[in-house]
Amino acid sequence: MKEYVALVDVYSSGNFLPRFFKENGISLIHVQSTPELMPSMLGPNLSEYELNLVYTGYNLNEIINSLKEKEVIAVIAGQEPGVTLADLLSESLNLKNSNGTRLSSSRRNKYDMIETLHENNIKAAYQIKSSDKSDIINWVNNKNGYPCVVKPLSSASTDGVTICFNERDVIDACDVVLKNKDIFGVDNEEILVQSFLDGDEYIVDTVSCGGHIYICGIWKYVKKMVYGGKKIYDRDVLIDESTYEAKLLVDYIYKVLPALGIMNGPAHAEVILTNGGPALVEIGARLNGNMEPDFHDIVLGNNQARITYISYCSPDRFLKNFSGKTYVKLKEACVLNTSTKLNGVITEINERIVNEIKELDTVFKLVVKYGVGRKITPTIDLLSSPLRIFVYSDEITAIELDYQKIDSIKDGVYDLNV
Repeated sequence: MKEYVALVDVYSSGNFLPRFFKENGISLIHVQSTPELMPSMLGPNLSEYELNLVYTGYNLNEIINSLKEKEVIAVIAGQEPGVTLADLLSESLNLKNSNGTRLSSSRRNKYDMIETLHENNIKAAYQIKSSDKSDIINWVNNKNGYPCVVKPLSSASTDGVTICFNERDVIDACDVVLKNKDIFGVDNEEILVQSFLDGDEYIVDTVSCGGHIYICGIWKYVKKMVYGGKKIYDRDVLIDESTYEAKLLVDYIYKVLPALGIMNGPAHAEVILTNGGPALVEIGARLNGNMEPDFHDIVLGNNQARITYISYCSPDRFLKNFSGKTYVKLKEACVLNTSTKLNGVITEINERIVNEIKELDTVFKLVVKYGVGRKITPTIDLLSSPLRIFVYSDEITAIELDYQKIDSIKDGVYDLNV
């Protein structure tokens, strides 16, 4: 009988998943958790799926019955908004590789996530959530102090995240959160405020299978501050798996994953290494949004999407080849998320500059994120970064030289009508 995997909300890097299932003979079903596809992220290529089941909020049993008609062996979140529905569907189908629903909220809601870590005596930020700004101001002034971090409860890509240094900053940041939807189109009804974690921030990407963990890669964030208390991503730098920092982070993630019930599938964690040890910023039970399979194969020897396929469809192979192991850094590597101060409507993509960047020795891939007719604004978060560039080399000095070159010409990619 033909076997199926259901992918829920395949956005962004989730689009790399179908390749590895389909080339191994697994048929695919897409489940859409919203009546309309979300416009804020690259959506699924529905031609890769035999079915697209649309959840309206009222037809859960219908979707479950449709899945029961097929030999579904796994239900996997394709991106952040699909986590909760993937948990519910996989549990309803009695799949052994389900993460279940008991801790779904702790995998999706950032407040519940951190509270669950506190309940398990795992280091994390102090926090409060409220829809009332006066409650938040009182907590910050009397219990936490400055700086503090204001953010939405369930967004991503640093959307709405602001570091606040005084009461005015907090009020302004709270207003921004409450007046806007998150990147998934959901109203922000409450504000999350957390203590500021001082230290370097790292990505830790993993895949789990029945509680057995593989560390796919650890990347150090290099950030820079821009006007308004926004710390934006500049580049992600692959670190050596044998470093002291990597070992601390691995030990910490081995506690975080089971505490949050991430026993199966991919996870993308952001962790700050404070003087008191690692502390989770947040974690998503999904692929790294910057995951590029062919690039990762070169610099890491494998990639999170392929290993996710193996964990669900070939668990014995996972246990033999990946369980309890950690990646090996094969190359110096960075993912650059460029920033800009440009403000205007794009009239043309300058292919000469695009090709000049692509032809640099260390550049593996350049992603031009905006098209003609799109308004470009100064970068305030990952979503408003106009270019993503994957670079690698045997020598870090070669990457640094190309980084400086890219930084000097990057704004020339876009011609504007200001």
